[in-house]
Amino acid sequence: MKERDRRQGIVLVHTGEGKGKSSSALGMVFRAAGWGMNVCVIQYIKGQWKTGEQKAAERFDNIEWHSLGDGFTWDTKNPEQDIKTSREIWEFSQQKILSQDFDFVLLDEINYCCGYNWISGEEIANFISNKKPPWMHLVLTGRNAASEVVDVANTVTEMRKLKHAYSQGIKAEQGVEF
Repeated sequence: MKERDRRQGIVLVHTGEGKGKSSSALGMVFRAAGWGMNVCVIQYIKGQWKTGEQKAAERFDNIEWHSLGDGFTWDTKNPEQDIKTSREIWEFSQQKILSQDFDFVLLDEINYCCGYNWISGEEIANFISNKKPPWMHLVLTGRNAASEVVDVANTVTEMRKLKHAYSQGIKAEQGVEF
């Protein structure tokens, strides 16, 4: 593993309507962990349900995993609670990043919080630009990435849906969707 003083931390954004944003980021999580990097995964939306990725991460001693969201926000009955939870997760995320305990941090589905105006893109971009350690890799996923976050990122990928099994009446399948 490259020493921190020799590493250029990359900020990546995975956004768009298509599938694969979190899946791609989680592939990087396991790649980084495989190289011995300390990794932190913070999930903003998914809530407490168990996923295959989380079960796999439990096999690594260098991946710290936090599923902190209230669940799927498009079904929300309490938007004030969703805002409060998102703000708390953002504060927690900043603490984890500033701790400098991690080489790689994934903020999974944080972009949704910007799309819903729960956390401003300007606030996230300012934190990235001014406080993220320069050697740390940081990935932000979710639809509706804020333009300010896109501007400060090194790599931005927009996933575009051409076709999806759900449109054909196929529900989420274990091992593919979770």
